[in-house]
Amino acid sequence: MFTLNKKDLLDLYNLDLKELLNISSKLMSNEVSFCSLINARNGRCSQNCKYCAQSSHYRTDIESYPLVSIEEVKKAAIEAKSNHASRFAIVTSGKTPDESDFSAMLQMIKEVNSIGGLKSCASIGILNEDQAKALAEAGLVRFHHNINTSRSYYPEVCTTHTWDERFNTCKLAKKYGLELCCGVILGMGESVEQRVEMALELAEIEPESIPINILMPIPQTPFENYFDKIDEENILRTLAVFKIANPKSVLRFCGGRMRLSAQNQSLALKTCVEGMMIGNYLTTVGRNPAEDYKTVKDLGKIII
Repeated sequence: MFTLNKKDLLDLYNLDLKELLNISSKLMSNEVSFCSLINARNGRCSQNCKYCAQSSHYRTDIESYPLVSIEEVKKAAIEAKSNHASRFAIVTSGKTPDESDFSAMLQMIKEVNSIGGLKSCASIGILNEDQAKALAEAGLVRFHHNINTSRSYYPEVCTTHTWDERFNTCKLAKKYGLELCCGVILGMGESVEQRVEMALELAEIEPESIPINILMPIPQTPFENYFDKIDEENILRTLAVFKIANPKSVLRFCGGRMRLSAQNQSLALKTCVEGMMIGNYLTTVGRNPAEDYKTVKDLGKIII
């Protein structure tokens, strides 16, 4: 059972950085897993998350489109596998799954599962009981749903739904036997204490994977000028504390990791990060998968 408390984690957070990373490195495996995604429905979201280009509350310069075809999803999944991804996620905008195309999403999951060596993942919003059950019955392996930030800071990020709605969706996914991918976005104005709170809240949720996003401020959103809310050292400190608080979870580099230098990305992969989202993200451009493959191999890691 997890025993470290908030004070313990704050003390760890404030250690000499080298000492802190040395502690987290002792919890690492020598394996790195790759995953990838398709942005299967983009924009026109009813929620007012202040970081998000897809919110209909803001006039951002993105292309909105309805759910893509099942064939397009399968093609993207096959390409992801060719780039050494072992998991592939179907991601859609919106607070909840759209009932008008939920059956198509279930078929997409089955198509991903039909590709040998690739496991399905879905990130389709806040679930109800029937939806969670249907996803499990369709063979979904892993459900992704972030808490995004701490419970105490959430009202500063979004007011159209609550942190507890997200937490309850995570519990529903686990209730129906789905693996859980649940993470955060760093650099949205949260305090150090609130980063530690996130680590503890994730420890309570016990996700198999913790995606780490670093805010990439989007023009025309309320957080468009939030470039200075976290620096590279504090990103590394947060990653280390997350790993210490969640030793059985895989910390996964996702959107915004390019805000870290190549040297610090490699340092994180040595000391606290064991997974990577490869290719592009939802509304931002990622790194060439071949570069990520080379980086991981050069570190002597095993790609699984």
